[in-house]
Amino acid sequence: MSGYLEIKDSCTGCGICVKTCPVMALSINDAKRAVVSEDCTLCSICVDSCPFESLAVHHSFGGNKKELAKYSGILVLCEMRNGSPDRSTYELLGEARKLSAGEKEVSVLVITDDASDSAEKLIQAGADKVIKAVHASFEHFSTEPWNNVLTHVIQKYMPEIVLAAATTTGRDVMPRVSKSLDTGLTADCTELRIDPDNGMLMQTRPVFGGNIMATIVCDRTRPQMSTVRPGVMKPMEPDTARTGKIVDLEVTAEMIKNRSKVLEFIPTAGDEVDITEAEIVISGGRGMKNPENFDLLHDLAHLLGGTVGASRAAVDNGWIEYPRQVGQTGKTVQPTTYIAVGISGAVQHRVGMQSSDVIYAVNKDRDANIFEFCTEGFVGDLFEIIPALVKEIEKRRK
Repeated sequence: MSGYLEIKDSCTGCGICVKTCPVMALSINDAKRAVVSEDCTLCSICVDSCPFESLAVHHSFGGNKKELAKYSGILVLCEMRNGSPDRSTYELLGEARKLSAGEKEVSVLVITDDASDSAEKLIQAGADKVIKAVHASFEHFSTEPWNNVLTHVIQKYMPEIVLAAATTTGRDVMPRVSKSLDTGLTADCTELRIDPDNGMLMQTRPVFGGNIMATIVCDRTRPQMSTVRPGVMKPMEPDTARTGKIVDLEVTAEMIKNRSKVLEFIPTAGDEVDITEAEIVISGGRGMKNPENFDLLHDLAHLLGGTVGASRAAVDNGWIEYPRQVGQTGKTVQPTTYIAVGISGAVQHRVGMQSSDVIYAVNKDRDANIFEFCTEGFVGDLFEIIPALVKEIEKRRK
């Protein structure tokens, strides 16, 4: 990190900062004054510990307009699932195209052991350039190699904006890359836009439990980096007439260095689709009362060709597994049909499903928040309504 630690004249040489420095970069000289060595990491712990406010960290961002102007274009980090780009990648490409407004180049980085025909699909989905990093060791995600590759690509191509999905992969690698590059990162964004006045990326995300939406700007460093919630953005319609450039990145031994080793990859068991991919999601909340009652929702989901989701309350109670959680601390879904059963509709859940085309709600409390924004609401006992619904569907299909 560039910058320096200032020792002010008010320093008394008390030595408190020396004791708190985690890297032993501080000492007291013969003049009873603190001095700092080149080992300083600018962590600011000493600044907080000084009772005389005699220390100050100054970061040197090098972010003058001339330097910032060297960065151009948008880079999307692709995630692969079973040999094909994940839906979240297509969503990011669609958003990148909107942000580019036809003026910025949209690139996508694919880190994989087998790129197959992914490059053509990504170009059709909005990419102007596909950068392929193909190596056998990239079969499964591992933080260190992905950090090495992504950092190298950013340093080489100097994109102005870097986007990744707020998945376990994106949330793992992007903070490491932003630290490597000394730039900012806004996590878990739900909205992105370009400020027409200054061209900055306006990155909006929920804070304080989703009760406030904060818009963050990275005005002094590049690239501007964001992780974006899957299911929030819309992919563009594939255009088979689109053309683009395909670049094969040379994967060096330095890039694939890894201090950890993947021993085994065990996919999640279950015959239902991922909730973020489903066209119909039936979610249960605290009103389900126990895990056995989720069988009602599974029965309905199988009849409708959908999958089962849940609120945080149901997951926290251990009634259903976390990958099915919908909401701010879970997944964002945008199915054609969302059925909320026994869910109150708190804002934390709402942000994860409000983009659904049609929302049906079943709740015995007529004052529940869910009825304020659902398409159709049904006040009643879910243990009467859901079995009756299943029975009626089965009857009509005979």
